[in-house]
Amino acid sequence: MPEHTGDDTHGTRFALDRHLLRRRFDRAAARCDSADLLAREIARRMDERLDYIRVTPRRVLDLGCGTGADLPRLAERFPDATLLAADFSPAMIAGAGARIRPARSAGLLRRLLSAAPAALPHLVAQSDALPLARASLGLVWSNLMLPALDDPLPTFREIHRTLEVDGLLMFSTLGPDTLRELRAALPDRRGERVHRFIDMHDIGDALVQAGFTDPVMDMEIVTLTYPDLDTLLQDLRHSGGANAATTRPRGLSGRREWAEARAAYERLRRDGRLPATFEVIQGHAWKAAPKTTEDGRSIVRFQPRPPAR
Repeated sequence: MPEHTGDDTHGTRFALDRHLLRRRFDRAAARCDSADLLAREIARRMDERLDYIRVTPRRVLDLGCGTGADLPRLAERFPDATLLAADFSPAMIAGAGARIRPARSAGLLRRLLSAAPAALPHLVAQSDALPLARASLGLVWSNLMLPALDDPLPTFREIHRTLEVDGLLMFSTLGPDTLRELRAALPDRRGERVHRFIDMHDIGDALVQAGFTDPVMDMEIVTLTYPDLDTLLQDLRHSGGANAATTRPRGLSGRREWAEARAAYERLRRDGRLPATFEVIQGHAWKAAPKTTEDGRSIVRFQPRPPAR
């Protein structure tokens, strides 16, 4: 199965500026809770899915936790689990630290962490390089973190490494129809003007290639409405989700270009509001027992026969 390359239909490679993303999320930390209506609704729906999945993890990681808005929900569902939170934004993690309960045992945390003398269970880390030991987690929860990646495969491989056998990845992301109205209104004559989102089928391919089994995903279209284009753009900035593609235009857009974009978007106004489409993808996948060793040798398991009656 070929690796996801981030290529679009025109053959150009899609890449995100990680340094710019971190700066934007750092700036957004103080205001993102005011612009997270969609994330909170998705978290509620992800939590409902857990009603039908039997999982009792000892350790749970909220990966891409932001300011930790999902942590109280996870603590309520898994009261006996140790909660960890990770994000690549130090400012976001500072907010999450105010929500997460202290670890019960500093010794346990030291055993979980493969490096770094951290004393609290919230970590500043890239999603594809977690400072956690192999097979140390029972559940990885990730709500709308994947849009900050240009290639999910390295992150899925890292999640697979840190999950124990029969551990669960529960995630949500946004698909390519997200912000389609804004994309249509903004001309791309000078580069990509709107953030690009990875297709659900590419997400599924990456999960399987990373070693996960039985991935299950579904998609639905959610439409939010705004009083004007400026409010939509403000919400995107406050959430840290503004376009960070390396092919984005540099410099300011001209007045004529923005006037054309506003006029194009205004033609979509219905009942006094402007629509914004979000293609919401939710999914989960399991880490099964390995079939080969790390050096490629097959693993043969023998099941004992039941005692004769």
